[in-house]
Amino acid sequence: MTRNRWTTLVSLTALAAIALCVTTGCDGQDAEVQAQGASGMKAGSLPQTKTPQKETMGDGIEADKAAADRTIEALVNREHPLAETEIPEDLVKVDVPTVLENPEVNQLREEPATALKLLFAGAGEEGFKLYARSGYRSFKTQEALFAGYAEKAGEDAANRYSARAGQSEHQTGLAVDVTSESVSLKLTEDFGETEEGIWLAANAHKYGFIIRYPKGKEDVTGYIYEPWHIRYLGVELATDVFKSGLTYEEYVEEKEQKS
Repeated sequence: MTRNRWTTLVSLTALAAIALCVTTGCDGQDAEVQAQGASGMKAGSLPQTKTPQKETMGDGIEADKAAADRTIEALVNREHPLAETEIPEDLVKVDVPTVLENPEVNQLREEPATALKLLFAGAGEEGFKLYARSGYRSFKTQEALFAGYAEKAGEDAANRYSARAGQSEHQTGLAVDVTSESVSLKLTEDFGETEEGIWLAANAHKYGFIIRYPKGKEDVTGYIYEPWHIRYLGVELATDVFKSGLTYEEYVEEKEQKS
């Protein structure tokens, strides 16, 4: 599978001041950015082909989607970064329980926002309540977040659990951190051992998401195990990745070798 890149968008609108709010999480490293007034920025458009189709989410739930939106498959990491000017044009407020008041991080692109609502509803049917802690983060917000981590723990440590600006999936509007009351709404590896975390790992693909940074794959993904970080790929691709047992990096590489 050939990696698809986003087109470069027109220049950013002005960002308001960014402040860091650091809380204790996994190894004391769960920090969140409270970017005041930086939500909903749009600058240009991403390439999309409006070819409607149906996808099944969860137990028979169907959702319309733009099948040929190739940006949803974008691989974003240290080797495949995003430009500062690459901003999703279809950000919407998520309609699920959230943790932080910052309006920026309570956004996702429209399609994953719809899928997230279905995922949370599916969890609810099983008796589990999930919360969205951090969704979309702009380039500038991620820049401030990483700087805060690096100042607190040093750059080498920060590189293990945080992305530099442009290297974060959160900038795509396709990734969201999920938590539960069983871990005090924090981001911690312990979430993976909770009933909510176990359910999420087993069922996220049915709604189009994968656990992006699985256990024991730090040498591949470049980041520690994050059972809370889910990435939207669409049901078909997410299910394929889930069944493969591979990280998304490994999956993309394998597809490219076969193409």
